[in-house]
Amino acid sequence: MKGFVYILESLHDKRFYIGSTSNLSERVKHHQGGFTPSTHRMGEIALVFSQEFPTLEEALKIEQKLKRLKRRDYIEKIIREGKIKMRA
Repeated sequence: MKGFVYILESLHDKRFYIGSTSNLSERVKHHQGGFTPSTHRMGEIALVFSQEFPTLEEALKIEQKLKRLKRRDYIEKIIREGKIKMRA
């Protein structure tokens, strides 16, 4: 099963949320509908980046690495360049 890493941005305060999923469109709808506790308080959000990976497992590993970095500049670079350049 393919996987996706995605980045959402709060339109209110420009915070980012990083996630992974096997069904990107449904997951984004879930976030935008306010059904996800971790993004519910972010207000209106937009999908600003997504990248497909061969497996959901690989996407999950990349998601965890990005979350551990906690570097806004690196996340902004990924969005700007349109590609995650790290390995699972």
